[in-house]
Amino acid sequence: MNYHDIITIEPGKRGGKPCIRGLRITVSDVLEYLASGMSADDIVEDFPELTKEDVQACLRFAADRERRIEYLRAP
Repeated sequence: MNYHDIITIEPGKRGGKPCIRGLRITVSDVLEYLASGMSADDIVEDFPELTKEDVQACLRFAADRERRIEYLRAP
């Protein structure tokens, strides 16, 4: 799955935070729901405009971002 097709960044939307498919739901929103114990099914049930693939894209985006930060910190 290519999260680049799902995660969008628009300067005028949600302060330029990464969002899902141009919606006003941010990657960090979804990550916070997951961290609070919600499952992907719970999130999709509460936000029917999202799909499980959207939730997975958020996780991939976060993992990729973390990997990039680690790379920048490496000596």
